[in-house]
Amino acid sequence: MIHPQPVTPASVDVARAERHQLPNGATLYLLPADEFEVLRVSFVFRAGSAVQQAPFSASTTANLLSEGTRSMTAQEIAEQLDFYGSWYDVNLDRDYAYINFAMLSKFAAETLRIAAEILLRPTFPEEELRTYCAKRRQRLEIDRTKVDVEAREAFAAALFGARHPYGTSSPAEAYDRLTRGEVEAFYRRFYTAERCIVVCSGRIGPTERAAVEALAGALPRGTESSAAAFPPIETTHDVRVAHPGAVQSSLRIGRLLFPRQHPDFVGMQVVATALGGYFGSRLMQNLREEHGYTYGVVAAMVNFEREGYFAIATQVGTDVTQPALEACYAEIERLRTEPMPDEELALVKNMMAGEMMRILDGPFGIADVTIENILCGADNGIIDENLRRIRAMTPADVQRLARKYLAREELVTVVAGDL
Repeated sequence: MIHPQPVTPASVDVARAERHQLPNGATLYLLPADEFEVLRVSFVFRAGSAVQQAPFSASTTANLLSEGTRSMTAQEIAEQLDFYGSWYDVNLDRDYAYINFAMLSKFAAETLRIAAEILLRPTFPEEELRTYCAKRRQRLEIDRTKVDVEAREAFAAALFGARHPYGTSSPAEAYDRLTRGEVEAFYRRFYTAERCIVVCSGRIGPTERAAVEALAGALPRGTESSAAAFPPIETTHDVRVAHPGAVQSSLRIGRLLFPRQHPDFVGMQVVATALGGYFGSRLMQNLREEHGYTYGVVAAMVNFEREGYFAIATQVGTDVTQPALEACYAEIERLRTEPMPDEELALVKNMMAGEMMRILDGPFGIADVTIENILCGADNGIIDENLRRIRAMTPADVQRLARKYLAREELVTVVAGDL
């Protein structure tokens, strides 16, 4: 059987979101997709952990929004959402809190009524707060017995410094000290119209649009201040976290680079994909297929609002920790010193284009990408531009970027395990 050759799409035409500035300062983006009978409304607040003053106040605020309002209990909220077949989700990163409501378009009014309770009238009941904090403390203490979590936290601190908001991690017992007043203060300061974008995707009829605009327009005004200054970055290049008795070591290798707006970010995504971005990548072939050091290894570019970094992550048997590290360094050095074969680069490009097409399959996937682009100061035209950049990459470009950004002396290495 002769399989057809994979073809990288020449272009991708993704609709730009309709932008509307609301009187209260919130920004609404509409992505109509009338062929679907569903609707998703995403509220994205600049309310991530980087802006918190009390440890865990950002994540606690986001997760307790639905745990009781002025007129509904947590159980009533859950039952109502379930009755209408609606879905509610909360995600938080260093920079943003993402509050998502998905629903059948015909139940938009009912679901958005519940959304209004959650977003506009949360009460953060003391009993729910204490229960939540106790559970999260226990979960965090358990997680921190795992070498993978130890390595992840140590890697962030090594890249940015333990005092930097992108690098800090708080002790689990800080959950016991978190007060309702601190949670409510965080909500009042950061869950405001000026700090919010709203992205609505799916079947958006006049009624649905009016309901979304009414909810977004009801977000309270706040005082939009300039971004807080972060302390200077303090990078440590080699960190070892002792975990006696661990049967595996968790490895992190990478370096601080730049956020998505940088002209070399897409090119470094190609470099990262070649190293560890798909099953047949160089690191997978070396560490898994050739040596059996690990079940899996990944490499990626990570984007924050103010910074970005390159990282490799894997877990290996304790007895092969050093050989696995050397194998990672060797693959990086090979990419720096030897031009990549054209056939391999073509495969990498096709893998990246295919993943892009997978993410853009459906209105909600398009909405996710739209949110990411908006937060980076771009519209959906950047998708086609990035695809053209990927298609234009040559073996010489890959080697040039690897040589420029992945010199051995610039890499940060973190190992957590039985040292």
